[in-house]
Amino acid sequence: MPAMSRLEAVFCRSAPWRVFTQRAVLPWALQGLRPEGRVLEVGAGGGAMAYGLLSSCPGVTMTVTDVDAQMVCAAAGRLAPFGDRVTARRADATALPFPDSSFDTVLSWIMLHHTLKWEQALAEVVRVARPGGHVIGYDLLSTAPLRLLHQTEGAPFRMMRLPELRGALRALPIDQAILTPSLARTAVRFTLRKASPPVSPPPGDEAPSGPA
Repeated sequence: MPAMSRLEAVFCRSAPWRVFTQRAVLPWALQGLRPEGRVLEVGAGGGAMAYGLLSSCPGVTMTVTDVDAQMVCAAAGRLAPFGDRVTARRADATALPFPDSSFDTVLSWIMLHHTLKWEQALAEVVRVARPGGHVIGYDLLSTAPLRLLHQTEGAPFRMMRLPELRGALRALPIDQAILTPSLARTAVRFTLRKASPPVSPPPGDEAPSGPA
């Protein structure tokens, strides 16, 4: 998985971005949901969104990851005031180093188009969410201006189209998917709920196999 460009890295660590994420981006991205318990943020950058979530949700403990070691260091420093409520570590979003069903909520903020293999990254974030848990995120959609911007930056990317995202979600073990495109179709918010396994009937409660 490629790292972000130098311009993106500087922006993610800036004070204006930190303030803007806490006041506007985080509430918009969460879509009214309030994470609880164990939370994973994949591709956390400098930790601005995680800082806002930890500040507003005292019951949350977080693991934040990024493929870029410099971003992990930046996030660890920014989130140090939260002590043992948060852990920062380096990880590839397409091969997360966590067991199945490890987290109550998994967050992905404008990260997927950086992975190139975003379908694989989606499968991973669903895998590590517990049954009944949520994957919440937003990402850019493939439009000519956004593709040109990323080409100018020189950062590797692969943006998704909405039908491609819907197709990828159909292959995942989820029982609810809410997709909310922006008005200009430049981005999409998504809330996914991981399906719970079917409950087997207790012994002796099986339906009879034939006539009595």
